[in-house]
Formats: sequence, C-alpha cells, structure tokens
Amino acid sequence: MSNFLQFTSRASLFNPYFWRLNTVMKNKELLSYGSALGAAFFWSFSFIWFKIAYQGYEPITVVIFRLTISALLITVIAWGMKRLQTPSRKDLGLFVLMSFFEPFLYFIGESYGLMYISSTVAAVIVATIPLISPVAAWFFYRERLRWMNAVGLLFSFFGVGLVVLNGSFRFDASPLGVGLEFMAVLSAISYSIVLRNLVGRYNTFSIIAWQNIIGVLFFLPLWLFFEFNDFVSRPFHPAAFRAIVFLAIFSSTLAFVFFTQSIRNLGVNRSNTFINLIPVFVAILSFFILKDSLGLQQITGIVIVVAGLFLAQLKRKRKRPDFERIEISTQRKG
Repeated sequence: MSNFLQFTSRASLFNPYFWRLNTVMKNKELLSYGSALGAAFFWSFSFIWFKIAYQGYEPITVVIFRLTISALLITVIAWGMKRLQTPSRKDLGLFVLMSFFEPFLYFIGESYGLMYISSTVAAVIVATIPLISPVAAWFFYRERLRWMNAVGLLFSFFGVGLVVLNGSFRFDASPLGVGLEFMAVLSAISYSIVLRNLVGRYNTFSIIAWQNIIGVLFFLPLWLFFEFNDFVSRPFHPAAFRAIVFLAIFSSTLAFVFFTQSIRNLGVNRSNTFINLIPVFVAILSFFILKDSLGLQQITGIVIVVAGLFLAQLKRKRKRPDFERIEISTQRKG
C-alpha cells in the first residue's frame, strides 16, 4: 500500500492537473492576503476621514449617511450582477445580530471614541483585536493557534506600541474614549464570529448590503431623536461631506468586501492579524496628509509590525503525499 501511495505521489508531480490546481490554490491564498491588506488600508483611512467629517457634522449623522450611501452602492452593484441574496428566515436573526455588533455597536464605540482621543491612540486600541480574537475563535470554532503564530502576534503588537507611543512610552488619553474604543474592539470580534456562520451560505455582496441596511435601521431612531434638528440647521459642509462619501465607498463597502473574502479563505485569526497594520498605516498617512512627525521610533515600530505579521502567518509544513495535501486543502475551502 505504501508503495502505491509513493507511486501516486510521484506520478502527481508529472500531472499537469496537479500543477494547475496547485497554482490556483496559491493564487487564491495570495488574493486572500491582498484582500485582508486592502481592508486594513481602507480602515486606516477612516480614522483620518472621521476627523475631517467631524468638522461639519455630528457622529451619528456621519455614520448614518456613511451606511446609507454604502448600502445603496453595494445593493445596486449586487442587483446588477444578479448576486443579491435574500436572507432566509432561519438566518435573519444572525444578520440582525451581526449588524448589531457591526456596524451599530462598533461605530458607536469608534465614532464617539474618536471625539475624546487621537486617531493614533484609537488605532492602537483597534490593534488589540488580533490578540483577543484567537480566544473567541478557539472557543466557538476550535481554531488552533500555534506558538509561532502567537509569538508573531505579540511581536507585531510590540511594534504597534512603538508606532503610536511617545518617547517616554506613555500617552494621556480620556478613559471614556479608551473605553468606547475597546467596546468597538469587542464588537468587531463578535462580528467576526457571527460572520463566520454566514460566509458559507451567502456571497460577500449580499452580506455587506444587508448588514448596512440593517445598520441604518438601528441608527435611524437615534439620529432622528438626537441629531436631526442639528443636521437641518447646519449649512452644507463640502469637505466634511466628501469625507463621508469616502468613508462609505472605501471603508464601509470595499473594506468589508475585502475582509469578508479574506475570512472566507483564511479564517478569523489569520484575517484579523492584518488589523495590526492599521496603526502603521495611520502613522504613515498622518505623516503625508496631516504633516505629523514620523521619527526613528515610529519607523522601527513599522518594521517590527511587518516582521511580526509575517511571523504570525507562518504555517508548519506537514509531510504528506502531495495528492493528500491537495484533497485536504480543497475540503477546507468548502
């Protein structure tokens, strides 16, 4: 039997189908990494766009217009591509729960938190998501986290600290703002856990469209009660509204499309690892756009974050026959 397995394994090396399948699998994984990276980049921009939007509008106003524009955009795209799926009755509760965690609770924590603390402090709090999410992923899905992946996460988080802290390794921040941002962190982790139950039955466009539509319904009563009168009495602010449009297109649409696609193929833990890059992107964007300083400590932190990110993505290779590894990988993609 072992001779037969060895013969089959060697034969597969000369089979063109083996090489095509292997290439497709590698390209799919690279695309998933690129999706996670793109999501982190667009979410990084949101910290800057939020600050610009606050120059003209209140937090809930910013969020509800952001979600409304995004919901309309993604719904039209999904309908035009004939990919808009209607949630089944049994999954409707999951969609509502997912939308309650994100965008509703997450945006309440993030948007109000940014009123009390700086973008960089908020970014480093968001970067704790990969350190907390493995516990939730293990509890709900028994996803394994090898020691090398854990070291990579901690290594990367240390680099994040160098990026966002001052030379004395301290920051003065509002406890309320920090608490609100940590509420956003817990909401994002809960969102990822619920999302994992839906990605196998619904396409990415449908998930994003429905979560934004339900999110608008969650925010609408709060907006009408707290900020509607203020909104109608204020003059139109072009720069602030342009920032809201950017938030809708890039942060609430493309970023979620990319992140959902990444979770579909990489899982919760490996996708959330890329969130460590958000403070790095924020520091770089602030340097070029807001003209903030970027010293040696921050540059060192960026290098450490990237190194930790690659370390956290390493997977131990198991010695299996080539045809067996292909079969296992294919099953895991289902």
